[in-house]
Amino acid sequence: MNLRPKLYPLVPHFLVGACVCGFLGLAFAQKPFREFIPMEGADSAANLPVDYQQKTEFVLGRLMYPSGPGGRGGRGGGNWLNGGTNWTVDYPRGDRTFAASIRRLTRIDVRSVEQPVNPDEGDDIFYWPYLHVGMPTNWNLTDAQAAKIREYLLRGGFLLCDSYFGTAEWEGFIVGLKKIFPDKEVVDLPDGDPIFHNVFDITEKYQVGNFRSMQRNGNTYRSDGNIPRWRGIRDDSGRVMIMMTFNNDLGDSWQLADNPQYPEKFSSLGIRLGVNFVVYTMTH
Repeated sequence: MNLRPKLYPLVPHFLVGACVCGFLGLAFAQKPFREFIPMEGADSAANLPVDYQQKTEFVLGRLMYPSGPGGRGGRGGGNWLNGGTNWTVDYPRGDRTFAASIRRLTRIDVRSVEQPVNPDEGDDIFYWPYLHVGMPTNWNLTDAQAAKIREYLLRGGFLLCDSYFGTAEWEGFIVGLKKIFPDKEVVDLPDGDPIFHNVFDITEKYQVGNFRSMQRNGNTYRSDGNIPRWRGIRDDSGRVMIMMTFNNDLGDSWQLADNPQYPEKFSSLGIRLGVNFVVYTMTH
């Protein structure tokens, strides 16, 4: 796979080869790697890889955000700056398993650990072209955070919104989404969209199940979220800048890829979709 580097208007998409020297000054402005409290405790904890400080061409970002009270399937309220709330669902094990999968299945030089990204921290968000948004069922963005995320997306950034199910969680998600883009339309992405066919030719998509629901009542979904949806928001050029895997749990499919109680078919599809989303981010 020969990936073409894409540049943001203000900062590089990634630093590689001869570009490292030219962008070295910018690199020092990036926030260092940090770890936070996982929402699921020991169930999603992971050892710190020995190469976690390695410089690579790509890093899996994870959006930090405040959650409103009420939970809606997760853990709302609390001090999101410490972790332990919705944004840390499937974190960090899911991120690190997914990074290992990208290394195995592509030629992308991806860092072995994720990067939690706080939109309040200056221009740091613009250094991370891909951001995973876990369980945005009641994300409670400030006006400033929404404006920063909107600018990030319009510059070429990408959000993957995942791990939310059913009518109530969708309504909570839309409240936060409308702060970012009050007027842009959410569309169902057609099966033939390039985002599903750039590395893996994914012609069959089915629900990627939620493990806790399966343990609790045998359903692969929460509430009334039994039908998987593949939705998005496009920019003015048609690029998908927000990918919504609604009524799916890609985070579980990564986190539990080596758990014999979690169906292999879910991890297979979740990883292939995730790889496609990453490569789409790097090439569109």
